[in-house]
Amino acid sequence: MTAYISDKQIKEIKEASKKLRREILMMIHGAKSGHPGGSLSAVDILNVLFTKCMNNCPDCDKNPDYKNRDRFILSKGHASAALYAVLAHCGYFNENELMTFRRLGSRLQGHPSKKMLNCIEVSTGSLGQGLSIACGMALGLRLDNINSKVYVYMGDGEIEEGNVWEAAMNASSRKLNNIIAFVDRNKLQIDGSTEDIKALGNVKAKFEAFGWEAVEIDGHDEKQIFNAIQKAKESDKPFVIIADTIKGKGVSFMENKAGWHGKAPNDEELKKALEELK
Repeated sequence: MTAYISDKQIKEIKEASKKLRREILMMIHGAKSGHPGGSLSAVDILNVLFTKCMNNCPDCDKNPDYKNRDRFILSKGHASAALYAVLAHCGYFNENELMTFRRLGSRLQGHPSKKMLNCIEVSTGSLGQGLSIACGMALGLRLDNINSKVYVYMGDGEIEEGNVWEAAMNASSRKLNNIIAFVDRNKLQIDGSTEDIKALGNVKAKFEAFGWEAVEIDGHDEKQIFNAIQKAKESDKPFVIIADTIKGKGVSFMENKAGWHGKAPNDEELKKALEELK
């Protein structure tokens, strides 16, 4: 992976992200269920990460270099539509499969399932567990002398879980500088504002108090995302990227609306959203 991103590449990423957002909406509409808000807020980070920063292995265990891949954990597993769209974009499976999302027997379950799809590192959905799992993976990689990174993507509502902070303390104590975490700071969760439900305050300062290196970025600015990941790769501490994002990003009537946390658009809403994402 390159340590530099050009304006041409950023333009290509932006166009790809529009396509990914359209696919996410069509997937959720087709299934008549899903989580558009948090999926749309995650698109830009996942797109930059998977296409420009991660050591990917789309052919999974058929590749002799498979063990050296970077690992990715979608701790906020309800944003699976975003992950599946990006995986298909990167060639892990055919894009035609996206429209089986949440269907009976589909590999693309409502929450990522390792049992159903072998490019998923771990099944997720119960919030607050991803960072703990990342600690175990990171320790395992160190013991096996594998120089790979473990990326974990969390929601800001999710980090209200105490387990997250136990894992944060563990990562620092064990000096797990092969962990790079993201916090999708869209400031909304299913019941409303994170600050009204259980105020998070200064998330950056909290992680730093636990011994992490932390940066705050615009989670929809491709260059900031890319540069933050490059900085994280060089850190001698576990590293967290706190991304200021917009829930429902890209669709005017979904943006910053907690009601779109877990609701599928109807026919008319889908049509309007796709028009906006042309």
